[in-house]
Amino acid sequence: MKHTTCLALAVSLGAAQQAAASGFIDDSKATLDLRNFYYNQDTRNTRAPSDKEWGQAFMFNYQSGFTDGLVGFGLDLQALYGLRLDASGRAGKAGEDNTPGSVFPLSDGKAANDFSKTGATGKVRISQTQLKVGTLVPKMPVLMSEDGRLLPQTFRGYQVDSKDLKDFNLIAGKMEQVLDRNSSNGQGMSIAGANDPAKGTFSNQFYYGGVDYAVSKQLQVQYYYATLENFYQQHFVGLVHNWQLPVGQLKTDLRYFYSTADGKNGSAAGRGEGYVSSGYYAPGVNSGKVDNRLWSAMLTYGVYGHSVGLGYQKTTGESDFPHINQGQGRSLYLITNAQSLKFVNAGEQATVGNYTYDFTGLGIPGLKSSVTYIHGSNIRAARRDNSEWERDLRVDYVIPTGTFKGLGLTWRSAVLRGNDTADKDETRLIVSYSLPLL
Repeated sequence: MKHTTCLALAVSLGAAQQAAASGFIDDSKATLDLRNFYYNQDTRNTRAPSDKEWGQAFMFNYQSGFTDGLVGFGLDLQALYGLRLDASGRAGKAGEDNTPGSVFPLSDGKAANDFSKTGATGKVRISQTQLKVGTLVPKMPVLMSEDGRLLPQTFRGYQVDSKDLKDFNLIAGKMEQVLDRNSSNGQGMSIAGANDPAKGTFSNQFYYGGVDYAVSKQLQVQYYYATLENFYQQHFVGLVHNWQLPVGQLKTDLRYFYSTADGKNGSAAGRGEGYVSSGYYAPGVNSGKVDNRLWSAMLTYGVYGHSVGLGYQKTTGESDFPHINQGQGRSLYLITNAQSLKFVNAGEQATVGNYTYDFTGLGIPGLKSSVTYIHGSNIRAARRDNSEWERDLRVDYVIPTGTFKGLGLTWRSAVLRGNDTADKDETRLIVSYSLPLL
């Protein structure tokens, strides 16, 4: 991490030396994002405690422009602060008022009253190629920042992104640390099966690269490669096609991931050190070794504000689908990336159905609603194949005009049932507003 910090400092100094250049100042943007977040999770069929938490987030983001000249320098700054408003925490435990849930970090055995994190990103631009060093918020098929609680998950590393070739977007980089959504501290990265905070194994070496190619206005193809050192290597191929029909449009989304062991995960000795993956391993099989293929297909038809989607996803291999997972929640580039479950267990087959409606056509701009149902089956287990399902409801409204223009209101509800996970009912209420400062 020292190497990344030094690089970020060097880039920032280059930006500071030229900060008087007009582009650096004139193209700067700064916002203060406010998020009020209420979370309620009721566990139904086990003795695990329910979870109720309420907090207020203040998220300051500054993005500079670039200095003038062939090589432009810039600097981005981020300051995030979360304040606990309700002390309910996890119900059903002694000391309920201060028991940690999933929104706030643990402090001296109790849920913290507040927490914060800061970040700086130095950046250099030549033509349409940018180098960023420092705090990053990735959104790629092989790695996506998670933003399902009060504050978003961020990473530290460096990344090069180039659009110099027509119709191509090239990207490559390395992540060294992750700051989880309910943490102020950076740490190494891990996967399910090895991410125990006390005795788990972690890596500070996540390399990735990829290309997005717009074959035409209707067709885009993707290829990405990533490796988390001593855990896994992963290849991704994707295709998205939009077909304009006489009435409405049809979107086809195809995705395929191929994941194998890397480094210590590939040897019995390394797995004995804790570099293991979760999954189902029959007798005589290399227990804990990454071995997974995942493919999916999704068709979505949209017309007059209505959108209906049907999809299917299947995993094969001995291990669960490997991805960076600190045990505090994650977002995945999958058609099964539901509010709570992800449907990525070894052998799991999932069917997806969703419906979305934009109320603009009824004269209510800014209002959208959706319902999603996902059923997973054939989850490999010792005595029988398990199953699970999740139903998600979501309503979003952004006030389009007037004094409170831009104020966002969100209600999210999830119901989880199955014999591979605890039965849960979950509700999230979010009020958000972005205040431009520059």
